[in-house]
Amino acid sequence: MSTSSRTPIRVKSTWFRPGRAHTPEEVAGALAFITWRVAQNMLKSMRRADFDIDPGPQYFDFLAEAVAFAIQVGWRLAYPRFDDAGRLAFMTALAHRTGEELAENRARLLGDLEPAAIKAAFIDLLNRRNEEYAEFGYGPEGPDFGFLRYFATVVAELMPEKDRRWTWDQVMAIEGPEAAATLAKSVAGLFDETPRRPRRAASAGE
Repeated sequence: MSTSSRTPIRVKSTWFRPGRAHTPEEVAGALAFITWRVAQNMLKSMRRADFDIDPGPQYFDFLAEAVAFAIQVGWRLAYPRFDDAGRLAFMTALAHRTGEELAENRARLLGDLEPAAIKAAFIDLLNRRNEEYAEFGYGPEGPDFGFLRYFATVVAELMPEKDRRWTWDQVMAIEGPEAAATLAKSVAGLFDETPRRPRRAASAGE
């Protein structure tokens, strides 16, 4: 198994019309898209590193855990930005939007379950993970050891026996930290209310 690092993915995390505060629901909608991209990138990276994650239920179970992890990171970063009402609105919107994305993709590609059932199962999973990840710390450097170890634990349970030993290294050393770094940069961008400088008008002859 390869555990080499690579350049984190680039995701757009600035608003089309910056310079104003955005509602919790708006931030959650943007972060849901980023969260999904980050989860997909983790899955692709694991497969490139020769972990057996074949298209099928395991594929989407991995995505569900990766999205849940990314949501925990996003929650820690967004929590100080909102009051209690804003936090509830943010987390509710983020959970439902990511659940809908997962449900739409699984129903379209596998057709084994109805979208409503897929989304409901994801929300149940997320509620459990919210409680479990709450025991771990998140500081200026990102998720602490326990946070990353727990993510590696739930991912390892999805992997075939031959891959489990290497899963811990891959997730704790590469996938988790790089996903968290991407999300931290993205959340900072989503909360940046600095107006953009207008582009310099082209002078005659340019």
